[in-house]
Amino acid sequence: MKKLLYWTLAIYVLYGIGMAWYLLGVADISIPPQWKGTSADPATFLTPKELELSGEYSRWKDLLFFLSIPYEWLIYFGLLAFGVAQALRTWVKRAAKWVPIQSALYAFWLSLITTALLLPIQFAVYHLSRTYGVSTQSLASWFRDRMTDFFIHTVLLVLTATVLYWLIRRFERRWWLYAWMLCVPFMIFFMFIQPVIIDPLYNEFYPLKDKKLETKILALASKANIPAEHVFEVNMSEKTNALNAYVTGIGSHARIVLWDTTLQRLNEDEVLFVMAHEMGHYVMKHIYWGLAGYIVLAFFGLWLVGKLIGWSLARWGRCIGIRRLSDIASFPLLLLLVSLLNFAASPLVNTVSRYEEHAADRYAIELTGNKEAAISSFQKLTKAGLSEVNPPLVVKIFRYTHPTMLERIVFLKEYAPPLQEE
Repeated sequence: MKKLLYWTLAIYVLYGIGMAWYLLGVADISIPPQWKGTSADPATFLTPKELELSGEYSRWKDLLFFLSIPYEWLIYFGLLAFGVAQALRTWVKRAAKWVPIQSALYAFWLSLITTALLLPIQFAVYHLSRTYGVSTQSLASWFRDRMTDFFIHTVLLVLTATVLYWLIRRFERRWWLYAWMLCVPFMIFFMFIQPVIIDPLYNEFYPLKDKKLETKILALASKANIPAEHVFEVNMSEKTNALNAYVTGIGSHARIVLWDTTLQRLNEDEVLFVMAHEMGHYVMKHIYWGLAGYIVLAFFGLWLVGKLIGWSLARWGRCIGIRRLSDIASFPLLLLLVSLLNFAASPLVNTVSRYEEHAADRYAIELTGNKEAAISSFQKLTKAGLSEVNPPLVVKIFRYTHPTMLERIVFLKEYAPPLQEE
C-alpha cells in the first residue's frame, strides 16, 4: 500500500505539472472572432490591466481547484496506507467502551486531521484572491470562517459516522438503502434551516435598506406572481469586491438575497434585472427540482459506494488491516469514494445548473425587457470578480454552474422578445 501511495504521489505531481502547463500556458481563452469588438468582448469593458489580471487570476484559481480535489483524495488514501486510520480506531476503542461514542470520537479526530491538512491549500486560495484585490477579508475574519466551517463539518461528520456505522452493523447488506432513506428528510431539513441558522453564522443579513428600491423589487415580484414581503441584504463588502445575488431555502424560509456589493456597484435597472433572474429560479421551482435531483443522485451514489467499498475491502482489506465495513477505520475509505463520485458527477450537476441559470436569464429579460441593463450587469460582474469571459472547456465542465459570461452576453445580444398576441 505504501508503494501504491508513492506511485499515486508521483502521478499527482505529474498531473499537477500537466494541469499547470495546460491552464497557465496553452489553454485557449480567446474570444471567437465574430464577437471581437462587441459587448461580449472583455476588451471593450475591461482596461488592459484588468484584462491581464483577469486572465492571471482565473488561471491560478482554476489550477488551485484542480489541485485541491485529488489532494483531498491523497489525504484519505495516505491515512489508510500509513496506518493512521487504523491507529485512530485502536485509540478510540481504548478511550470509550460504547460503540457510538467510538464512532463520534473517530469522526471528530478525522475531521481535525483533514481540516489541518487542507488548510494550506485553502489559505493559498484566500491569499490569491487578496493579492488580486477580489477578496477584502482580513486574515482574522478568514480564520473565523474556517473555524465555523470546521464546527459545522465536524458536527455533520460526527452525526454521519454515528448513524451510518450503526446502520452498517444493523443492516450489513442494505445499509446504503436505509442511509438514503434517512438522507432525504435530512436534506430537506438542512435546506429549510440553512437561511436562518447556517448562513447567519458567516454574514450579517438584514432587510434591504433602500426602501425605494425594495418597493420596485416587490412590484416586480408581484408582476411575477411571487408572494414576496422582503428582500434581504447581506454585508459582503468586508469580505469581497465580487457581486452576487441568490435564492436559498425552501418553504416559508426561502429568501432572495442581495450582496451589498451588488447594490453599491450596479445601478437600479441592473439590480432589477439581477433580482428578476433570482425570481426566475423561484417561479420555475429550481430549488425544488434541485433538491429532487440531489435525492436521486444520493440514492445511486450510496448504492455505488456500497458496491465499491465492499469490492475494495475484499481486494485490499487485508493489506490495510480492515477486514469488515463495520470497522470504523473504513470511514476514510468511504469518504474517499464519496468524494470521487461527487467529482465524477459534477459535470452532470453543473450541466443541469447551467441550463437552469440560462432559463432564469431568459425569464429575467422577458420580465424586465431591458437588454442594455442586463448586458451591463454581466459586464460589471465580470469586472468586479475578475472572471474569465470564455474559460477553457475543462474548466467550464467541472467548475461552471452558470453559463460563461460570453454565452450569457451573446444570448442577450441575440435575444428577440416573443411576439405579443393582439
